[in-house]
Amino acid sequence: MSNVSTDLTGKVAVVTGSGRGLGLAYAAALARAGASVVVNDVDEAVAERAAKSITEAGGQAVAETVAVGTAEAADRLVARAVDSFGRLDVMVTNAGILRDRVLWKMTDDDFDAVIGVHLKGTFTCARAAATWMREQGEGGSLVLVASPAGQRGNFGQTNYAAAKAGIAAMVRTWSMELGRSGITVNAIVPVAATAMTETIPAFAPYVEAMRHGRALPDFLRKGEGFGTAEDCAALIPFLASEAARDVTGQCIGIGGDKLALWSHPQEVSVAYADGGWTPETIAAAWHTSVGSEPQSVGIPAPKIPGV
Repeated sequence: MSNVSTDLTGKVAVVTGSGRGLGLAYAAALARAGASVVVNDVDEAVAERAAKSITEAGGQAVAETVAVGTAEAADRLVARAVDSFGRLDVMVTNAGILRDRVLWKMTDDDFDAVIGVHLKGTFTCARAAATWMREQGEGGSLVLVASPAGQRGNFGQTNYAAAKAGIAAMVRTWSMELGRSGITVNAIVPVAATAMTETIPAFAPYVEAMRHGRALPDFLRKGEGFGTAEDCAALIPFLASEAARDVTGQCIGIGGDKLALWSHPQEVSVAYADGGWTPETIAAAWHTSVGSEPQSVGIPAPKIPGV
């Protein structure tokens, strides 16, 4: 067992979309570990309230109100960290929105809005942070926020799933590009009771019970890896700490009592034909060779006892 510290005293972090929900849980966890935090939200009152909740708990935090997506917004967030606390060590790209529609009903605006915040916002914020960290010369951590939808697809979420799949690809690419600079790049794949997940009918009664002080049952916390936003937050300070200096290029799931490592896409079955393939030989071989066990899609339905 490693005895490397997860203490973040002296470190500085930016967490995008951290006015509430998972983002606020991430920011608060970083502050509890000793980091100074820039809280971000598009709503000034929400951002200020979140920063105040962290400082009142004994942490250090400031608020920066800006909509994530553009290079200018990313530069503002990095500048706020450096101007307020003198450095930048951690960038957590959590900001996101939803515009759920099935393919034939999704508009260009629905698609562009989600891609702009999730995918381009992750790119611009990571680029600004990595540029500063490389100049600072002391390494750092990029923690991108992925989703099970990006790993497996999800009905009605073309834009969101595409963005989150792109974020997983960015993790793999940037971990190679930034490794020499001592900057780790990983994704968290969280599953938690939030405004996004509480609308799932199977989860709704348990989320409501949790609001009234009742604990989530084991079949959710362990079987589904489903819990509170705070359950997911522990992974963030770990990935930002010296204990995770050798952890990079990974997509890591967390939720409830469950911690998991997601696989990267890889070939699972191959076949060969001397001289190459034709449409006819592929058709003849498909169901008895590479296509005999097709890959499943979608997020598995929750296994609710008695249902």
